[in-house]
Amino acid sequence: MPDIPLVDVKAQYERLIPQIKERMAAVLDSGTFILGPNVKAFEAEAAEHLGVPRTIGVANGTDALVLALDAMEIGPGDEVICPSFTFYATAESIARRGATPVFADIDPATLNLDPEDVAARVTDRTRALMPVHLFGRVMPLEGLAELGIPIVEDAAQAYGAKGVARIGALSTFSFFPTKNLFALGDGGLVAATDEELADRITVLRFHGSRDKKDFEAVGYNSRLDELQAAVLRLFLGEIDGWNAARREAAARYEELGLGELCELPADEAGHVYHMYVVRSPERDRFREALAAAGIGHASYYVVPLHLQPALRYLGWQAGSLPETENASAENLALPMWAGIPAETQERVVSVIREAAAVRA
Repeated sequence: MPDIPLVDVKAQYERLIPQIKERMAAVLDSGTFILGPNVKAFEAEAAEHLGVPRTIGVANGTDALVLALDAMEIGPGDEVICPSFTFYATAESIARRGATPVFADIDPATLNLDPEDVAARVTDRTRALMPVHLFGRVMPLEGLAELGIPIVEDAAQAYGAKGVARIGALSTFSFFPTKNLFALGDGGLVAATDEELADRITVLRFHGSRDKKDFEAVGYNSRLDELQAAVLRLFLGEIDGWNAARREAAARYEELGLGELCELPADEAGHVYHMYVVRSPERDRFREALAAAGIGHASYYVVPLHLQPALRYLGWQAGSLPETENASAENLALPMWAGIPAETQERVVSVIREAAAVRA
């Protein structure tokens, strides 16, 4: 365990432990654990917070994606365009439905999908677009919407970011413990602007049934449980403050002169910094220095999805998505969480500065 972690989840919820215990005890006293009043209340509160008509709580973020595609009746013979520079679940959900993931390259400045490359990859088999709001940065979707193809927003890393769940027919979220809005275990959510799709997902998450007697679809067992919903209701009241604290921490990295040593993520008003990811051709040198100093760090998607062993059947080759592959070779995530101490960030920047000086 590094002296300074990449993410300190406990630091965010520690002051809330008494309230967490109270809420969990109330659930235990109720004896209701599946699709109870906390799930119903959380779905309503999340819908209001996101500004959408409906949300549906599910077991995890991956299920949220699969259920969204199932509700849209996407399956064999269909194509869904998505990035390769993202977590495996994005493409996995498409393949799980029997559809074909079609990868588009990214914008090197934002690390989100390049709209022009997306447009170039549309065919008559394209049934949906699945942009990812990567690392908490919202991808503007107006250009993609002009293509007239349904959009499923993979917003697993961007809960609370301004502009999320505004254009896509469905938006999906993960509450994995390192996310901005997190559970104390797995959890997920689908936000819907289309009532018909919301109703389908509600049925699909519970074995394709509304009443446990009649089954109108081959569904899933994918439900947000009552204990997690009780905690998420508490954390939902904190999320705007937590996201503001992340933005303050991102600004502090810049104030400390980190931009003199590597390429910083460009700030935008809606960015909520799920991860603080810089870029440098000297990435590996910085990684070694951080590791030696006991500082947590990570490089994400070092093997991008189009080159993953499980997806070799799609036929992609190295060099086919140059911006994606460059980002895979250069990205470096530095410690980031709501409330990260200033002295911690100072230490991080100091270690990178020392490593850069050795290089010079």
